[in-house]
Amino acid sequence: MSRFGHAMIATMIPHTGTMCLLDEVLAWDAMTIRCLSQRFWQSDNPLRHSGGTLGMACSIELAAQAMAVHGRLIGADDTPATRGYLASLRDVSLASARIDCISGDLFVDAELLMSDHRSAAYRFEVAAAGHVLASGRATVLLQVDG
Repeated sequence: MSRFGHAMIATMIPHTGTMCLLDEVLAWDAMTIRCLSQRFWQSDNPLRHSGGTLGMACSIELAAQAMAVHGRLIGADDTPATRGYLASLRDVSLASARIDCISGDLFVDAELLMSDHRSAAYRFEVAAAGHVLASGRATVLLQVDG
């Protein structure tokens, strides 16, 4: 489906300002999404430690934002956005301790494994220059009214 940028992404997820870490949705369909991030390395990234370092585990936040965008894209147009909460991470693999040493673009891929009105499970991968930096599975619980 069509590509779109940061401004549109910011309208789809609750993350605002510098916390919205995705720059572009490159491709998506009913089961997958591929996003691009260059914002992760900016000095005003709110996930940076006081010394300026950024741990590789922060790449999980990039994946979670991609999952949130995907959920909005595949949801019904007439339903309001549902807030999700990361409930479980499994089989997480981090290639190194820090992500702030990466230059260039990060590609964030997420694949929907299952979903219903209460939860969604995704497989994710964050890569740069053809090397996988982080991967795993995540379960998101969706806020259900009532």
